Amino acid sequence: MCRNIKTLYNFEPPVNADEIQAAALQYVRKVSGFNKPSQTNEAAFNSAVEAITLITRTLLDTLETNAPPKNREIEAAKARARSAERFAR
Repeated sequence: MCRNIKTLYNFEPPVNADEIQAAALQYVRKVSGFNKPSQTNEAAFNSAVEAITLITRTLLDTLETNAPPKNREIEAAKARARSAERFAR
């Protein structure tokens, strides 16, 4: 799994369009192997990013949970702590 793709569901404040588009872009980059596609592949690449962005928005809008939303700052601090512990070895 691409480490740059973050969980987007059930956060406060809710995910925004830019975050969804960035995750879609990272996914397409990972799957295609292209960081920046050639002109020949650019239309297909951009189309895939758009499609995955829309599908992701639909998914996030239709998921349901009873769990309280996670706080972005607290989750980011936990991730930093895990990273510091992992790389301190």
